[in-house]
Amino acid sequence: MLFAPDTEVALRSVVSLVNSAANGAEHLSTVPDLDRFLEAEGFTGSRTRDEAELAGVHRLRGELAALWFADESAAVDTVNRLLREARALPQLVRHGDWDWHLHATTPDAPLAHRMSTEAAMALVDVIRNKEMDRMLVCAADDCNAVVLDLSRNRSKRYCDTGNCANRAHVAAYRARKAAS
Repeated sequence: MLFAPDTEVALRSVVSLVNSAANGAEHLSTVPDLDRFLEAEGFTGSRTRDEAELAGVHRLRGELAALWFADESAAVDTVNRLLREARALPQLVRHGDWDWHLHATTPDAPLAHRMSTEAAMALVDVIRNKEMDRMLVCAADDCNAVVLDLSRNRSKRYCDTGNCANRAHVAAYRARKAAS
């Protein structure tokens, strides 16, 4: 295992959040869209379910997207700022189906703070383990979605937002067939 299970879940949520605006699409345009996203990602805690909350998540998405392309120093600055702004105070908690894991905000903290703290705490592990090279952009020419490569052999190249890998494999197959 490369990272702790809660870290991997948080990193996958970051990818899902950033990719909710990939390739010119907007999958979080309404509060009900955000509700569905949070349900799918397993986020819990208090909610205001208003446009201000949605705007906060949109701002966070932009910051996390920029962090994906940052060098280590800039990533550290962003992670530290996110943790400071949320007044993060890491503590071990256990709830639902989860055994002991880290939370750094309370369940009643604003949604964007809880989401940013989860992301920042996961990215702390990525940075400390010198694994930022696992944060990629989809290899498909027509896709700008982000990719998190958690494979042992560092072989993941395509996103999970569509069928980029399938299209690339079919194109390569057809090229090989045409060449032979």
